[in-house]
Amino acid sequence: MKKLRYFCETALVASAAWLLPRLPRSVILALARGIGSVAYCLDARGRKTALENLRVAFGNQYTLAERRGIARRSYQVFARTFLDLFWSSALTPETWQEHVSIILHDPQAEAQARETGGVWVTPHFGNFEFVSLVWGFRGVPFTVVAQDFKNPSLTAIFKKLREHSGHNVISQENAMLKLMKALKRKGHAGLLTDLNIPPGKASTAIRCFGLLTCVPTLHVQLAKRLELSLMTGVARPLPDGRCEVSIFEALQPKPEDDVTALTQHVWDTFEKAIREHPECWLWMYKHWRYLPGQEPDPAYPDYAKPSRKFMKMLAEMAAARAGNAG
Repeated sequence: MKKLRYFCETALVASAAWLLPRLPRSVILALARGIGSVAYCLDARGRKTALENLRVAFGNQYTLAERRGIARRSYQVFARTFLDLFWSSALTPETWQEHVSIILHDPQAEAQARETGGVWVTPHFGNFEFVSLVWGFRGVPFTVVAQDFKNPSLTAIFKKLREHSGHNVISQENAMLKLMKALKRKGHAGLLTDLNIPPGKASTAIRCFGLLTCVPTLHVQLAKRLELSLMTGVARPLPDGRCEVSIFEALQPKPEDDVTALTQHVWDTFEKAIREHPECWLWMYKHWRYLPGQEPDPAYPDYAKPSRKFMKMLAEMAAARAGNAG
């Protein structure tokens, strides 16, 4: 049964990889709206998670009807991101600029990153797959960490799609070592920063929409250790089918800088963009898995659970702050 399932999955995805780049842009946008709306209606668990996340993030800022509208559009944006990953294999170094506009808030910072290498980060916001490909066309090939599928054939298909503009996609195994080797050669790393991961050496607790969550620190650790530029940005899908990429600021972490403070600073930049365009974030993902205490807290989503490791992390961070203050 597993072989049959893998065969069907591969055939379906390979067909999409062949067909979608041949479709007009208007058809891709219509498909994204339709698939996103259907997914919103059928995915009861994800829809519930999205509405809970919107409730705790914005409180009474939006009515229930407005939160439902944002959640539906979030599904549509994610569908467009997924379809565009396939469709963008039709782009070339000569044609990509027809579909993307770029706003560089500090052009000199990008020039420096090109010279020395850099760590480029974004959240699951808007068309994050598209912006990655664009930077490859612009002569900044990334080393990108991607999770392997259980079906090896799917891994190969998605690897080819993501490497279309010159990137190098690597597995999560020994990813830190591989990224450091690439960056030491004045390369570039592209990372997503808003995953909610278990407490440990590779994570820290920050405030996300005022709520504590546990996120990775790999982007900060790499930039600190190698003294490279930490470039932040987002890609917002536009109604006409184009994508607006904004590169905000370039941080220059030093070895003595505090990891948690830098991680919080990066997130605050992204949160501002999400508040301005909430439909662009992946609200159906469980962003707050851990409660900061033992008792249920209505300020957190109903899926959040107590975690001894998370509470231990918070206690250690508080003790460290108290020690530094003393």
